[in-house]
Amino acid sequence: MQILKANELNATISLDDFSFNTTAQLVGESEGYQPHIHGWVAQSEAKKAAMFGLNMRQAGFNVLVLGEHGSGRTSLMQSAMAEVAKKSTTKLCDLVALFDFEQTNQPALLKLPVGLGAKLRAEMDAFSRALMMEMPNFVAAGTQAEMLVLAEKWLEDAISKIEKNINNNNLSNYFKVIKQESLAYLKAWQPPANSELESPLEGLINEAFFARFRVNLLVDNRTVQTQKQYQPVVYDNDPSQQSLFGWLESSSDAVLPDFLRLRAGNLHKADGGMLLIHLRDLLNDEQNGSQVLEKLYRFLRNGTLQFEDSASSAQSASYVLASTLMPVSVKLVLIAMREDFYNCLDDNPDFFDYFPIKVEFADSITANSENYAAIAGFVAQKCLQHECQQFTNEAVAALIGALQRLEEDQTRISTNFAFLERLMLESAAYAGNAGVVSAAHVQAAVDARNTRRQYFEVQIRDSIIDNELLIQVQGQVVGQVNGLTHIELGDASFGSPIRITARCYPGQKGLINIDREVNMSGPNHDKGIFILQNWLSASFSNLAPLSLNASLVFEQEYNGVEGDSASCAELFALLSALANLPIQQGIAITGALNQFGEVMPIGGVNEKIEGYFRVCQALGLNGKQGVIIPKRNQRHLLLDKAVVEAVENGQFHIITIDHVLEGIEYLTGVAAGVQDAAGNYAANTVMGHAQSVLASYRKTLESNQPQRRQIQKS
Repeated sequence: MQILKANELNATISLDDFSFNTTAQLVGESEGYQPHIHGWVAQSEAKKAAMFGLNMRQAGFNVLVLGEHGSGRTSLMQSAMAEVAKKSTTKLCDLVALFDFEQTNQPALLKLPVGLGAKLRAEMDAFSRALMMEMPNFVAAGTQAEMLVLAEKWLEDAISKIEKNINNNNLSNYFKVIKQESLAYLKAWQPPANSELESPLEGLINEAFFARFRVNLLVDNRTVQTQKQYQPVVYDNDPSQQSLFGWLESSSDAVLPDFLRLRAGNLHKADGGMLLIHLRDLLNDEQNGSQVLEKLYRFLRNGTLQFEDSASSAQSASYVLASTLMPVSVKLVLIAMREDFYNCLDDNPDFFDYFPIKVEFADSITANSENYAAIAGFVAQKCLQHECQQFTNEAVAALIGALQRLEEDQTRISTNFAFLERLMLESAAYAGNAGVVSAAHVQAAVDARNTRRQYFEVQIRDSIIDNELLIQVQGQVVGQVNGLTHIELGDASFGSPIRITARCYPGQKGLINIDREVNMSGPNHDKGIFILQNWLSASFSNLAPLSLNASLVFEQEYNGVEGDSASCAELFALLSALANLPIQQGIAITGALNQFGEVMPIGGVNEKIEGYFRVCQALGLNGKQGVIIPKRNQRHLLLDKAVVEAVENGQFHIITIDHVLEGIEYLTGVAAGVQDAAGNYAANTVMGHAQSVLASYRKTLESNQPQRRQIQKS
């Protein structure tokens, strides 16, 4: 057992670990030390894996990125993808859809050098308009033979000019077909027989026919080229079947040919480059999530894409695109939280075979001077980006402390840089017109954030103050302790005490967990109770089976009990009731035990301590209050200033224990007791008192046996 000192309740960051006075020195705003700053704060291994995977040009080497939200996964991968794209030797392409005069229900898909797609579209739009204007002149030439000669000459000149401007051999056959189709159209046209019509040329200008000469520019990579990237880098932040694979746009314009209604998906746009998507976005699409995942798997397997008219079954079955297969080369970068990935892996193992490059973003990093400097550099860069004041070294230390609190570890720092960035901006807002952001401004932002989230905690604390929830923080009581619960409601996370009581009497039912009996406890809590029961039986093995009826209950708990972090408190209540020794009510307990009585670490230790401290503070501190926690949780202590000051002034105490007997000894003020070779404990110890009572219970039951047999005979 150890009673902790104030300096052991939080992490200490020495200003000697910083080589700057303000973060302005880190970005050249003033003279001074300028370390190497980069966005991959303490994620060097992740960056190595990412760059290796992104630079692999062979098919099948897609990249899986694992990490928690807020770790910078998306922005850092986007920057890495852009970096690789700038150094690539890949040639960019545009994608166009043309009318296929041989298979009129299919588009002709063609890849062209970047910029040529837009040029071809403009040329063919001009050609289509010019041809429409020339048609009446052709017809007015006289006989059909003269009309065709004139038309053929005009078409040859117009198309030759386009071919010269475009200069692409892949379009030669297309231009020949245009000439043939135009002449065939003129041959087929007949002037109307009814001379009463307003114009003898009626029906000659068929807009649906001339629209066939237009070009649908599906992918235009001119912007990518302007950015000096040689691979397209696409981020689909709302992936769906249409956004990924393209679609056929619905239209009420009957003149518009189907191929002009095609719209490219992001896989088409990323051809020759990289596409970033989030696994969670796919999984959360309840209607089409599994279907999209299956289509992605087929794309990864085959390396081809096809347009599909998803609305054909409901609107029009005339346009079938199943045979429009096109080879597409895309490196997929799939971002996932670990939980989502492993859940999805069981159902789709083949899909993830195509993601051999795994990039693991660390959830936390070591608290050392090197990482302090990296975080300081990040802060400096973000201050420039958001045009806010720079931070003092003390303020940076306060920010790092907040990250450590988020991680709940004095030796580790959370990599949730989204949290850090928000806290920075809030701190800068509290700085107002000050030249720099100080540690006081950071603390003000932290305090304000906590205040905004304390509504439910205040409600519970007021119920305790008003004596609606029965919590006693002074005096001594037999069979009663204050356990600590960790409550999470949305973004609110806090601790609160809860009374645990125990009653014992002679019997053979053993330990009864009332919460379990009424189905108000979860499996983890029930596991803790079974461990407690077995530890108790093993500790008094010479009296086994125990002649005991004992009941445990969480008083005034109506929402159910889960977790084993109260098992130590439950044991202390039980031993107190069994040994008839009172427990100090000012000391609350949190911790789980194993079958050997060793105390295991628990979560939410800071919130539990602070929540109980605020209750004691509201009811009145008397210097005898505090919390017993597992020794293994000591490194997780990052307590707020109020608790640390109370400990320093002797008003509140934090006690760590390694074994449950250390805790009961502190709570009762009586030695716990050590078992001798015969299995007995000294009479003046907690375990000795309990052993004596258990022995008396057995005698009571044995003395009642003849009487029971007599009643049965009569």
